[in-house]
Amino acid sequence: MPTMSARTDADWMQTFTGRQFWPADPSPSDICIEDIAHALAHLCRYGGHVADFYSVAEHCCHMCEKAPPELKKWALLHDATEAYIVDMPRPVKRNLPGYSELEKRLEWAVAKRFALPLPMPAGVKELDNRILLDERKEFMCIQRHSWGQEIEALQPLGVTLLGLMPHAAENWFLELWEQVK
Repeated sequence: MPTMSARTDADWMQTFTGRQFWPADPSPSDICIEDIAHALAHLCRYGGHVADFYSVAEHCCHMCEKAPPELKKWALLHDATEAYIVDMPRPVKRNLPGYSELEKRLEWAVAKRFALPLPMPAGVKELDNRILLDERKEFMCIQRHSWGQEIEALQPLGVTLLGLMPHAAENWFLELWEQVK
């Protein structure tokens, strides 16, 4: 994938493991599973609009456990880009100019780093939509509105959410990584 911008001293961030990372110009060699696990474990789903803390890492772990063998690796890493550009609710993502392009570049770098096929398989996106129903039931305080026909027509993934604290979610993520890599 072509470079989006030149790497400058002002455009990088430091990751958990101390690496320099350029979100607008990601390189597969800059991607680190420990950074992903740690950051996702500290990010709360739904922009924090949940009854209890529920991390992106735990979300990914549940998906990985429910995925068929050929999708487990992608299921675990499907939100890896959020380790570098945070989790945002879908309506926000859709309305932020440039976000989609940034996310695509990061997804490409993650896929190259971990030898994942592109595009992300449709089965992973279906699992991601199905788990929304479990998450809504278990972690949303009030359920007044439909989440759209595309979501409502699905069956829940059938997971029991744990609300793990970051350290536990990070450890689970890394344990699953050892199984699927």
